[in-house]
Amino acid sequence: MIRVIDQPFRISDAIAEFEAQAAGAGAIVTFSGLVRPRAKGEEVSTLHLQAYSPMTENGIRDAVNRAKEQWPLTAVQVTHRIGNMSPGEAIVFVAAASVHRRAAFEAADFLMDYLKTEAVFWKKEVTPSGVHWIEPRTEDYHDRERWNEAKGS
Repeated sequence: MIRVIDQPFRISDAIAEFEAQAAGAGAIVTFSGLVRPRAKGEEVSTLHLQAYSPMTENGIRDAVNRAKEQWPLTAVQVTHRIGNMSPGEAIVFVAAASVHRRAAFEAADFLMDYLKTEAVFWKKEVTPSGVHWIEPRTEDYHDRERWNEAKGS
């Protein structure tokens, strides 16, 4: 299941929904991302995310399909917020279920690396010094490259 939404969501609700969807799995791995209260030494008042629909959703769907091809998954969920968010609010929820833990861990990690570096989102933080666009960090790209190396590409 893939959702790009403009309303707040509760992580506990997302987990409960996914656990019901993944009934019978031997392993469930989840990742929850929250708006940070500080960035580069400044307080963040607002994080704004913009998507380009349907390109954003199609890209996420392709990443989910790649994960399903790579690992024996029984269920996958990606929920991503857009719009204005305050510190502490949930931005992203990724869940992967499989018979065994390693596949669930790796699939969730792969999907987060995709969301951080390739998904079509524009992000900006509002701080006391102004508005700052956010780009993926060098480390994010290095993390993503692991998956290309693992495939021998």
